[in-house]
Amino acid sequence: MPQPAPIIRRGTLADSRQAFDVFLEAIVDLSTRLGAPWEPRPDEMWPRMESLLAMLARHAAEWWVAEGVDGQLLGYARSMERGGLFELSEFFVRPAHQSGGLGRELLERAFPAGRGEVRAIIATIDTRAQASYYRSGTAARFPILSLVGEPGARSGAGALDPTLEAVTATPDLIPRLLELERNAIEFDRGDEMRWLVDERSGFLYRRAGRPIGYGFLAPRGGIGPVGTDDPADLPAILDHLERRAAELGIEEISADLPGPNEAGIRHLLGRGLKFDTFVTLLMSSRPFGRFDRFIGFAPPFVL
Repeated sequence: MPQPAPIIRRGTLADSRQAFDVFLEAIVDLSTRLGAPWEPRPDEMWPRMESLLAMLARHAAEWWVAEGVDGQLLGYARSMERGGLFELSEFFVRPAHQSGGLGRELLERAFPAGRGEVRAIIATIDTRAQASYYRSGTAARFPILSLVGEPGARSGAGALDPTLEAVTATPDLIPRLLELERNAIEFDRGDEMRWLVDERSGFLYRRAGRPIGYGFLAPRGGIGPVGTDDPADLPAILDHLERRAAELGIEEISADLPGPNEAGIRHLLGRGLKFDTFVTLLMSSRPFGRFDRFIGFAPPFVL
């Protein structure tokens, strides 16, 4: 007897833990197929990601889940909308249910054709997903490279450029942070910025009183987002965030940098960080932004 078809419905905040389980199962399967097996500890990862996944749920433009007859989530897809930027934040299906059309149904609902001035995806290099993303109207623009290492691994780490002033990001500074972000990538993350200010160590950087950049550090060492008006200021900002990580006792820092961000990548390599094997791609419906001066969200669910 054929199995009943999964129920496709809108996701709710109550689905967050099961969505995390789907994400983890799909990523572990992908890393194994790519020859870099990963063995995460869900009991450690869930507390670290619960707040992030709740934020993505609350601010989702579209969120659709596929539910089996036993109530288990088999897959989900979710998108964010910021002004004219329409971004697929997550698209995961349990391995046993991939390649059967379920993913296509979820993607069509969460990332409908024609929506958004710019459509964007931070995509894995899974070729099956790549085919779907090209059909959805996006194309690969450049890789996003992950760098990982110990903060302060070399002497003198984190000395703040004396011409820069680092001001702790507070809610009243959000308009300044959003303006800097628009200067870097044409769009801003709107209400998500308040979550960043509340949840992470954030800074507004000024020179001679003028805002020139911003940066955030996650409690577990993820650097991003970071944006500047001038790529030449990235090394000083990254040094400051590295020093802050060391002060907080963080043992490992990581950052996901767009391939065009030469200043940031060369600086972090010079600090002793190493490339991680996990590479993603920025896919979009058209080129946009100035990614030589921007570092995206950590972890890279969205820009």
